[in-house]
Amino acid sequence: MLGDVTFGQYYNAKSFLHKTDPRTKLLLLIAYIVAVFLAKDFLSLATVLAFLIIAIIFSSVPLLSVLKSIKAIFVIIVFTFVLNVLFHVKQEGETVYFWVVTKEGLLSASFLSARLILLVTGSSLLTLTTTPVNLTDGIESLLKPLALIKFPVHDLALVMSIALRFIPTLANETDRIISAQKARGADFESGNVFARIKALIPVLIPLIVSALRRADELGDAMDARCYSGSKQRTKYKKLTFTFRDVLATLFTAALIAGVVILNGCNIAVLA
Repeated sequence: MLGDVTFGQYYNAKSFLHKTDPRTKLLLLIAYIVAVFLAKDFLSLATVLAFLIIAIIFSSVPLLSVLKSIKAIFVIIVFTFVLNVLFHVKQEGETVYFWVVTKEGLLSASFLSARLILLVTGSSLLTLTTTPVNLTDGIESLLKPLALIKFPVHDLALVMSIALRFIPTLANETDRIISAQKARGADFESGNVFARIKALIPVLIPLIVSALRRADELGDAMDARCYSGSKQRTKYKKLTFTFRDVLATLFTAALIAGVVILNGCNIAVLA
């Protein structure tokens, strides 16, 4: 069910990764994404996977909670896999074949799907180990230089944080609406693709209404608390770098170096 989606949720624990500065985690997530895209073969991806497993261990987050984030993009993963299998080009002499399942196509589809899974699970680990408040403070701190050109840094950070927080909320709301529609006799599983899309209309309309209502209630709550953006706002907890941030940075730097070295060795072997 959609209510099982964990992307955007926070898992409360007292782990090494939870206590790491949110600015460090944001920067290391960017470095992790770079490492995923630098990986050119399965051995390099295995290195990234090993890094992710170690990060999950240091986060004290159950593996099942991290894997549940894949559910949100399961359709995209399947679509990407099928598309790369069927449209992988096979050339024999001057003849080019499409829609032919080949070993190279399967390997390419598996590689791209694995890369997509690593991207999503690594990103979900950030939200699972960082509260929305800390995430907002981290984004605002990293983008603070843009305030010199009158860029609304605090407002942007707040919008991004609220958007992440509302992902599981809207997922639960969608699950509730679908259950209510099924109780009234709605059928979402039979028929062709167009029939199923048409059947979702009774779900989308109340979902949009609910989202707008929640946004209106959130705005009223912020006004009731005299929220005024970043003007003369102070922070109860100030972000500080500790030895955890140094260790995490060195570990991520080792990951990128390992991926680059493995890619270089692979190129040398092919040459």
